[in-house]
Amino acid sequence: MKGIRTFICVVTMLTLRTLASDITPLVFGGFTEGMPAAFGDFNSDELTDVFVVLENNKAVEILLAHEEEPLLRQAKDRLRCVFSNSHITSVVPGDFDGDALMDVMVTTTFKRTEQDTDTTSLTNVYILWGGANHLNCTTDEDSPVIQMIGQPLAMDYNQDMIIDLFGQNKKKERMFWIFNKDRSVAHTAIPMYDNISREELSRPHAHAFLDLNHDYMADLFITTPTQFEVWLGHENEPKFTYNNTIKHPENSKIIGQSLFVDVELKGSMDLVTPVCAEQQSNGNCKGAALMVYSEGQWINLQVNFKDDAGNLWQFYLKQGSRYTNVITLRSGDFNMDGYPDILATLAQENVDHPQSFLLENVACQSGCGKFKRSYAIKWTALSPFRNGTAMAAFFDFYQDGILDCILVTYNGTHYQAGAFKNSLDYDANFIKVMVLTGLTNKHSQMINGRVGKKRRTYGTNLPGPSISYKTTTQEGNLRHGVSPQMPQSAHFSLNLPYTIFGLGRTPNFVDSVTVGLSNNSRCWTQIIPNSQMVVIPWPVNQAWKWKAQLFVTPSKLILMSVAALTAVCGMITVIIGVLHWKERQEDKKERLSESHRFHFDAM
Repeated sequence: MKGIRTFICVVTMLTLRTLASDITPLVFGGFTEGMPAAFGDFNSDELTDVFVVLENNKAVEILLAHEEEPLLRQAKDRLRCVFSNSHITSVVPGDFDGDALMDVMVTTTFKRTEQDTDTTSLTNVYILWGGANHLNCTTDEDSPVIQMIGQPLAMDYNQDMIIDLFGQNKKKERMFWIFNKDRSVAHTAIPMYDNISREELSRPHAHAFLDLNHDYMADLFITTPTQFEVWLGHENEPKFTYNNTIKHPENSKIIGQSLFVDVELKGSMDLVTPVCAEQQSNGNCKGAALMVYSEGQWINLQVNFKDDAGNLWQFYLKQGSRYTNVITLRSGDFNMDGYPDILATLAQENVDHPQSFLLENVACQSGCGKFKRSYAIKWTALSPFRNGTAMAAFFDFYQDGILDCILVTYNGTHYQAGAFKNSLDYDANFIKVMVLTGLTNKHSQMINGRVGKKRRTYGTNLPGPSISYKTTTQEGNLRHGVSPQMPQSAHFSLNLPYTIFGLGRTPNFVDSVTVGLSNNSRCWTQIIPNSQMVVIPWPVNQAWKWKAQLFVTPSKLILMSVAALTAVCGMITVIIGVLHWKERQEDKKERLSESHRFHFDAM
C-alpha cells in the first residue's frame, strides 16, 4: 500500500511539473531585462517577435523569434533605439508609410520619475521607420512627429491599410492623425466630426477600434471620465458618427481598462470592465468586481476574490508603476474550450505585492441574471510564478496554437521577464487566424523564409478586423465565436497580432471562418481543425479576391495515432521475422534428418 501511495505521489509531481512549466531560459536565454511592450512580426518570417522596453524605460528593442531555443533573441545587429531624455510610455508596431514593412511608433513623456503621472506632461509621438532587417532610430528627441495629451489609439481611418492615430491634441480637441506613403509629409491632422461639445477623453484610456454592430466596418469606442461613447464607422465621410453612450457602472470609484470578448460564445462582443467600489487613501482598489454590459445593463459576474485560505484579493493598482498604473485585463483561450479566459494582476488587501492570476471562463452558478457565464480565479494555474508578478499576457511560444504566458516578475525592486508553458492535459483542437494588411513592396517583394527559400511578404499588423467562426460540437450544438484583431494599443495592452479560437475536443471540420473589414467580408468553409490561417485582404474592396494561406498543425491525437500505428507495424514486423526464422530452423532440421535417413531403394 505504501508503494502504491509513493507511486501516485511521483506521478502527481511529474504531472504538475509538466502542467506548470517555467521555461524562461528556453525562451529568453540569459536576457530577461526587457519588459514586453508589444507583439508583431518585424522581419516577416512568420514568427511573432516581441518589442521590449529596457534601461528604465529609456530604450526600445526588438527580440526576434526563432524556432530553436532560445526562442526570443536579440538580433545580431541589435534592433534598438534609445531615448536618453525621455520616458517611454508605449510601443505600437505597424505600417505607417504603406511600404509593407513594419515600423514602430514610440510614445514618450519628459517624466523624470515614476511618481509622475501621464497628466503632468504632453505625450511625444515618434515613428521609427523600419526596413526588412533594420530600424531607423530618431536622432532628434526635441522634434516629435506629434505632440498630444494622453496616449494615441492605433487604427485605420481611411481603409488604406496604413496605420493612423486617434487621440487628443494640445487643445484637448479630438483628432485623427492620418499617415500616408510620403514620409516627408508624415501625417495630416483631421478633427473629429462632431457638432456637439463632447467630454474630455480619459487618461489613461481604453479606446478601441473594432466592429460593434456587425456590419464589418470597424467602429470607435471612446472612454471618458464618466461614460463610454460608441461612434459607428462609415466608408464615406464623415468616417465616424455618434451612436450612443454607456454610463459607467454605478457605485464604482475606479474604472479599469475595458475589454471586448465574446464571453458566452454568442457571436457578439461583450464589454467587460474591472471596477472598484472604493478607492483607499493610498490609491489602491477596494471592493473589486468584474462587470459586463449586456442588453443595456451592467451585470456583476460575481467573481469570488477570496482564495482557498480565505484571503481577500483586489485588482492591483499603483500610480507610477510599470504595467500596474492602470487595471488591465488581457484575454485568450487558455484551456482551449472555446470560451475566452482572462489574465489579471491582483493583490491582497493592504499588501503591496502584486500577483498575476488566470480567470477561467466558467458557467455562472448564481447571481448573473440572464448572463450564463462568469469567471473563476485559478489560484495555482500559473505556478511556479508565485513570488510576485506585475503583468501576464498570452503568447504562443511554440507556434502550436496553444496559448502560453509571458510574464514580468516583480520582487518589490526589480522587474524581470519570464515565460510559462501551457501544457494541456487533454487533446484540444484550435483554429488560428491572422489578418495582414495585404500590402506588398516592389523593392523587396521576396524575403528569406524560415527554411531558407524565398517567400513573399504581405504586410504587417492590422487593427480592426472582425474574425468569427461557426462549428458543430460533438453534441450537435452550433457554436459561434467572434473576436476583434488588435482593437487596443495604448497602455501596454499587449494584444496579439492573431486570434486563436479553442475548439475543445471537437474534431469536426470548422463549418466556416469569416473575416470582415472596411465594410467587406469573405467566408471560408470546411476549415481543417488545428489550422493556422493567414488572410491577405487585398484588394480591400474586392473581397472575392482575398486570399487565405492554410498551415495545418498535427494534434496530439494524430501524433499518438501515428506513434501507435508505427508501434503496431513494428510489432507485426518482429512477429513475422520471428516466425520466419523459426520456419527456416524447422526446414533446416528437416533437411538434416532427411540426409541421415537410410534409403532402401539404393540397395
